[in-house]
Amino acid sequence: MNKPILRQLWQYIHKVHPWYFLLVALVSLAIAIPALRKNNEQMVQLREAVYTADRDNGDVEAAIRALREHVYGHMNTSLTTGPNAVHPPIQLKYSYERAQATQQQQLGPGRSNLYHEAQASCEAENPNMTAPDLVACVEAYTAARGVQLGTIPDALYKFDFTSAKWSPDVAGWSLVVAVLGGVLFFVTAIYRWILKQLIK
Repeated sequence: MNKPILRQLWQYIHKVHPWYFLLVALVSLAIAIPALRKNNEQMVQLREAVYTADRDNGDVEAAIRALREHVYGHMNTSLTTGPNAVHPPIQLKYSYERAQATQQQQLGPGRSNLYHEAQASCEAENPNMTAPDLVACVEAYTAARGVQLGTIPDALYKFDFTSAKWSPDVAGWSLVVAVLGGVLFFVTAIYRWILKQLIK
């Protein structure tokens, strides 16, 4: 390619400054960070609504559905955080206890207190016991006394949802623009430098 053509190309290229793309990337990133935080804060509110519905014997199913839809549809909404996080992250204590009470009624006369004894014994052994561990402990306690309990299905009180890797919301599109802006900054900066060297 001869120098006259390179100079003509430079007339167009030098008008597109790389710093414009960097500015776009930084502004987009400044929009994406609060949007990601908002996604997470809304997940926390919906998770609390699930726990409240569980405690108050409200519409747990609707609360779980709202939480699931938000987590599946938005970035930065992981329910599991930290190295010591419980898995699965949603364990509905009161839903489990209600299912447990239903089983207790089916034990028949003379054995209705066995559930209370088992639960008290297990909680005294470890007050911070998670719901799955409590289930196992209660079942072991009653089995040792000749009573086989039906297993309470996990689906009644344990839940886990996977956060979206990317979502078509403010946070997702802002990150896309930020990445494109960063890539275009480097591409145009390198291209301008090469073109300058060639027309010297």
